[in-house]
Amino acid sequence: MSASDSGGVRLDKWLKVSCLFKTRALATRACEDGKVKVNDAKAKPARQIKAGDVITIKMRSKYRTFDVLKVVQKSIPKKLARELYAEQVNEVSDDAKELITLLRDWDKQGKRKYKGRPTKKERRQLDDIKDSSSGH
Repeated sequence: MSASDSGGVRLDKWLKVSCLFKTRALATRACEDGKVKVNDAKAKPARQIKAGDVITIKMRSKYRTFDVLKVVQKSIPKKLARELYAEQVNEVSDDAKELITLLRDWDKQGKRKYKGRPTKKERRQLDDIKDSSSGH
């Protein structure tokens, strides 16, 4: 495994080598669709990546953030590919966790009209439930 200290490597190639995307074509498409950011800026597939960069990828409506630890030019085994990056863990606030559990419980009761984001009326009902459960 030869790390390139002087320069970088293309973003789409690094995403493929690091096994974050199955193929380079999928990595290129994600970059072109604006789902990949490097250091909080939208990145094109040809952008040069170096150690120390922060990559944010939108995958299935969730954002995952990675710190680039190493850059390699050629494909490597999947076990070694995990050493190329470190994933940042995003903490969720207690209020957000509470709302998520309320929404899941409410959804299990079958009261939701639509899937996805709650409607304005549903948000008001959730606020009422939250207020009554907290004792206000």
